[in-house]
Amino acid sequence: MQPQNTPVAGTTGTTGGSGSLSYEQAGVNYDLIDPLKIAAQRAAAATAGHLAPHGFSEVAASRGESAYVVDVGPFYLASIVECLGTKTLVADEMARLTGKSWYDRIAQDTLAMAINDLITVGATPLLVQAYWAAGGSDWFGDTQRAQALVAGWKAACDRCGVAWGGGETPALAGIVEAGRIDLAAGCTGLVNPKERLSLGDKLGPGDAIVLLASSGIHANGLSLARKLVERLPQGYLTEIDPANHPGLTYGEALLAPTVLYSPVTEALWQAGITPHYCANITGHGWRKLLRHPGRFTYRIGTVPPVTPVLKFIQTLAGQDNNESYSTLNMGAGFAIFVAADQAEQTAAVARAQGIDAWVAGRVEEGPKRLLIEPLGIEYGAEDLQLR
Repeated sequence: MQPQNTPVAGTTGTTGGSGSLSYEQAGVNYDLIDPLKIAAQRAAAATAGHLAPHGFSEVAASRGESAYVVDVGPFYLASIVECLGTKTLVADEMARLTGKSWYDRIAQDTLAMAINDLITVGATPLLVQAYWAAGGSDWFGDTQRAQALVAGWKAACDRCGVAWGGGETPALAGIVEAGRIDLAAGCTGLVNPKERLSLGDKLGPGDAIVLLASSGIHANGLSLARKLVERLPQGYLTEIDPANHPGLTYGEALLAPTVLYSPVTEALWQAGITPHYCANITGHGWRKLLRHPGRFTYRIGTVPPVTPVLKFIQTLAGQDNNESYSTLNMGAGFAIFVAADQAEQTAAVARAQGIDAWVAGRVEEGPKRLLIEPLGIEYGAEDLQLR
């Protein structure tokens, strides 16, 4: 049975429990995590000279971005490694409740975490490596689950035109909890030709901001989402919106796989559009629109509709818009900054790939801040410290 400590009234998303619940209260504090990231970046930067004996050099502007870029002569090489996080815990509980394996979706989530970061710098994903660390060898003995992971991983590779090179499958009893698995992916890509490089040097006032739709929570904010189960009368089997989405449970909605955005960026290149900058809206929510190191004001005039599961989470957690948009993607999973005269075409290219898109705002001169005008939200430079 699911915990029933503080059930909501019915299944319509009415707030229950003991008041609002923030991401930090759910166990994730970026104020503690981000300083380590900054320290690691500074130490890593001191190693860049090791490339010189091989005739290569780093693209220094890629430090602090979502992928690291190396100049290897005729083209750039980009690389990234990303961990899925705790979404597997939702899949495991839903498997117990439904008898169904959800690991084909989990596989896509894992690859999307890496691929969606890699493409922000203009790279075409080339190959991926898998890291599947289980709490014991018996995890791999569940054939249905293991084969779902393999099938989903291959399907995501096929969708993005990526070669799966191999990986590592350690059994880490005592480090990973028994019956659990920690999933991660490494991805390497090419920026070829070099003019595809997108690190923000062309970003400037007058550029448009195009937002691409998310499928739901993606793979960030799951610590908060899992904590909220304690407030639900039927746990993960609680319907999130019976009137408009009958039968859609909280667990199934959380497990909607993360959108793979590389087909859009590849189609943009084929259409002759080179983004001036891109941002993968993951941890830190919409604050990721402030990721570029320059001092610009980002003014949003159109806000995409919030996916049902995120609306449900916001209501159940008792969060205001300022809190939710600072943590969750709230319906927009990827941002593309392009020349204003290419904005509508950019949105059209995305829609042709089956992903909804909106010309949502513009870049302006001014202090570094994000203004989400329809919601009265403002985030400043101090709200995102990644460098």
